[in-house]
Amino acid sequence: MRDAVITVENLKEVQSMLGAVFNATQDAISVVDKDGIGIMINPAYTKITGLSEGDVLGKLATVDIAEGESVHMQVLATKKPVKGALLRVGPNRKEVLVNAAPIIVDGELIGSVGVLHDITEMNKLSEELRQAKQIIRKLEAKYTFDDIEGNDVELQNAVEKAKKAANTPATVLLMGESGTGKEIFAHAIHNSSERKYRQFVRVNCAAIPQSLLESELFGYEEGAFTGAKKGGKKGLFEEANGGTIFLDEIGEINVETQAKLLRVLQEKEIMKVGGIKPVSIDVRVIAASNIDIENAVKQGKFRKDLYYRINMFPIRIPPLKERKGDIGCLARFFIKKFNQEYGRNIEGINEDALQKLTEYQWPGNVRELENIIGRAIINMKMTEKTIQKRHLPKFELGDEKINAPAEVDFSEGGTMTLEQLTEKIEKEYIAHVLRLCGNNKTQAAKLLQISLRNLYYKLEKYMIE
Repeated sequence: MRDAVITVENLKEVQSMLGAVFNATQDAISVVDKDGIGIMINPAYTKITGLSEGDVLGKLATVDIAEGESVHMQVLATKKPVKGALLRVGPNRKEVLVNAAPIIVDGELIGSVGVLHDITEMNKLSEELRQAKQIIRKLEAKYTFDDIEGNDVELQNAVEKAKKAANTPATVLLMGESGTGKEIFAHAIHNSSERKYRQFVRVNCAAIPQSLLESELFGYEEGAFTGAKKGGKKGLFEEANGGTIFLDEIGEINVETQAKLLRVLQEKEIMKVGGIKPVSIDVRVIAASNIDIENAVKQGKFRKDLYYRINMFPIRIPPLKERKGDIGCLARFFIKKFNQEYGRNIEGINEDALQKLTEYQWPGNVRELENIIGRAIINMKMTEKTIQKRHLPKFELGDEKINAPAEVDFSEGGTMTLEQLTEKIEKEYIAHVLRLCGNNKTQAAKLLQISLRNLYYKLEKYMIE
């Protein structure tokens, strides 16, 4: 008799524990008997579906279904589990993922238990994760001062100034030709500042069409213009809030947008397109330009007051032609980099090849040198270990005439419109000039005698990388 009492007491304890788990779990659970009549639900079920015990218990399992087939009824009909069923349940048509299994005692089917997962919440979390990954890719500052190669005195002076700038909240203006490494300096300043654990946003002001630049920088409210997204859109300054925004090619911003940028720097707030209330922000601004902004001020193309604001901490990065003594260490740095990327084992570069590199004036700067070293390694046989002069591609503008890359062949069948022919030739010629310039877009724009912004437009139009 005593043993029987202990067994009953243990059974009650186990039942109490199971009841506590059933009611405390975050998963929604519903149980039906062998006839498909609801006999149990837990609080999570009510929270997700919006249905109470009075709505479900004592009623057929289909009562909670808004869209789809009852998994309980499937389980009772087949005596087999059902996994991953998508249904909509309850008055709010909540989308759920359902797993259900038969309850069998002594070989007899006595009911079915189902577990519901809120897909709405799962989708929300998946979207948040996707956005987080996108932000990490977009906002991550990759470089530090250790990535700046060279022993030139002027370069080291620029590095020391940049390190000092990193310790202040002052706006920095990086000046230098295209390809000198302004973006690496911007990354390094951010990564050495107290904002290094916050977001880093890079904006190429020349690559964004002027008509879109304002809304991209400052965002817009819903209905601000035709095609505006529902709910509006965050601007890049808001994305960078608490961190750093790098405004590359700032000299390409038009005067109207310059006025709004000045407000950001002065008032530390932005006004969205179509908005009426300013939004406070805390952003460190690093600007960069490969044009003489002081001269642009004199020409009336750049606001004097904005120039004074961004010129609080100017840093000039010397072009490669002024620090040719660094070509050797830069070449070795790029060899090491491409060895890793290409799976090669190049040991170095010989004196004749290095002399050839030193004689060149490098209009594309460090970026062009990287391009040349990469192409030289591609030209080498797998058994060769040292870059020699014969491996170097033609890279001086004097080595190849700046003319059309090839004559147009009209012998092929079919015809095209004059506009199609013009676009075909233009695309090939732009790609040709870019190759000659080591992908230096500023140099290419000068040779083509078009603006940098127009070149970016054509690169996007013709999908030239």
